[in-house]
Amino acid sequence: MVDFWIEHSDVFIEGALVTLRLTLLSFALALAIGVMVASFRVSPIPPLVRFATVYVSFFRNIPLIVIYFLFFFGLTKVGIRYSPFVSAVIVMGAYTGAYMAEVVRSGINSVSVGQAEAGRAIGLNFMQLLALIVVPQALRTVVGPIGNLFVANAKNTSIALTIGVVELTSASKNLINATAQTWSALIGAALIYTVFLLASGYLFGAVEQRVAIHR
Repeated sequence: MVDFWIEHSDVFIEGALVTLRLTLLSFALALAIGVMVASFRVSPIPPLVRFATVYVSFFRNIPLIVIYFLFFFGLTKVGIRYSPFVSAVIVMGAYTGAYMAEVVRSGINSVSVGQAEAGRAIGLNFMQLLALIVVPQALRTVVGPIGNLFVANAKNTSIALTIGVVELTSASKNLINATAQTWSALIGAALIYTVFLLASGYLFGAVEQRVAIHR
């Protein structure tokens, strides 16, 4: 089995690098969407609140693979086309962003009301209050849940194989088709996922301890 991994290390490495890029780019998009949608959820503007509520409900109640197909194959019917990799980044960013919004909103709700009142007392408007006072504190309180979403997002990259992205799972599938070494290919991919996600969990744990707000 080890000989198989060494012989096909280039395939595993290339698949792992695609998975890494897809994970990081889609998660960055998800974080941006999550902060924006969470801000809408707590805003005093009813249309923004309704939009955010519908957005979160839509993406949290539809399977990710269905969203992949709707985006990648459905948009081609109206002339909108993206590459498989870009499509995967957008879909996963939008999907994980719905969960991120709820995590960030819980962090916003944990910020003391006195902080907001103090911000209003010095003349900050709603957006300034969120950007300068509330959201930075909110993110510090939810590093752990954000780390959990990162892990889930990384594992969800495997579904991108359904639209032609050759990430780690797809690479191992190609090796199975080429060599018929099912267990060797799958165990190799599983080990790479395990190392990556354990390292990610350790990193988020360290960040959480460093930035935690002690009340």
